Amino acid sequence: MSASPASQRIDWYRSPIDRDLLAQLNQRSDLLGLAQTLGHLAIIGLTAAASLYAWNLGSLPLLIIALYFHGAVYAFLLNGFHELCHSSVFRTKWLNSFFLYLISFMSGHNPIAFWASHQEHHKYTLHPPDDLEVTLPVKLTAVGFLKYGFINYEGIYHHFRGQIRLSLGIIDGDWMNYLFPASKPDTRRRLFAWTRFCLLGHLAIAVVSIYFGLWLVPVLLTLAPFYGGLIQSLCNNTQHSGMQDVNPDYRLCTRTVLLNPVLQFLYWHMNFHIEHHMYAAVPCYNLPKLHAAIRQDLPHTPNGLVESWKLIGTIMKRQAADPTYVYVPELPQA
Repeated sequence: MSASPASQRIDWYRSPIDRDLLAQLNQRSDLLGLAQTLGHLAIIGLTAAASLYAWNLGSLPLLIIALYFHGAVYAFLLNGFHELCHSSVFRTKWLNSFFLYLISFMSGHNPIAFWASHQEHHKYTLHPPDDLEVTLPVKLTAVGFLKYGFINYEGIYHHFRGQIRLSLGIIDGDWMNYLFPASKPDTRRRLFAWTRFCLLGHLAIAVVSIYFGLWLVPVLLTLAPFYGGLIQSLCNNTQHSGMQDVNPDYRLCTRTVLLNPVLQFLYWHMNFHIEHHMYAAVPCYNLPKLHAAIRQDLPHTPNGLVESWKLIGTIMKRQAADPTYVYVPELPQA
């Protein structure tokens, strides 16, 4: 791999905004952070309770429906994990750290691995080889969406295989070896330590649950990220699909989408993705205000997932027919 730290400097375009307003939007709030985090966890608790109720009733159809809704809201923990990795959700640092590691454990994600990669993604968005977290063109298929949206059995295999290998001190792939070189043993130790803790913790939950006959508990916790994720996948894949790479304008390599309030809440406001990349220090709950402040400088914002995916589908069809085609959204005149 030829990538090296700061191998290219990108002069990013950011929509102009009043400095005092930006300073206000950058302010973190423990109250708003708790409302976002505990609100999402409470919804997960309700769907888990509904699943347990259906299990106790002995109704398989009700259990399948309840589990699907549980997996659907659980999948959005990925976005909460992402925001907490930015350390922008809470004003109080220990609150951010506490919920980061709680949600990391619940969702099976590794904050050390993710943040090492995600910092590069923000600095070099879609500029390979310095950003390999997201590479274009994004390959999306109906079969892939259905698999992820119902039961992602391949995801279960790859997730636990990866965790086992990391717990044994094995790092796979050029990108991970670039992010965690052998010359940084302390960083590698932190990476391996969290993986071992997470893996052993979920194994202990499974063993205790099975011993006491609580078979549904691992399904509601350890396996929850691997079923029912269709809506989250439809939201998350709007961020860069069909956009341009190697372009220093976030309006051309990133997409903002308008969503209804419930979906926007579950998605941790990441539908305002241009805004998030332009001003990454702004807490997620302030992104709607940031959007309102700079929207006159943004391209057309698709209203809802249907309009968004119609646009993405059109772009991908054209790119399949003509690999040289590049979608350029119309930008407002300066």
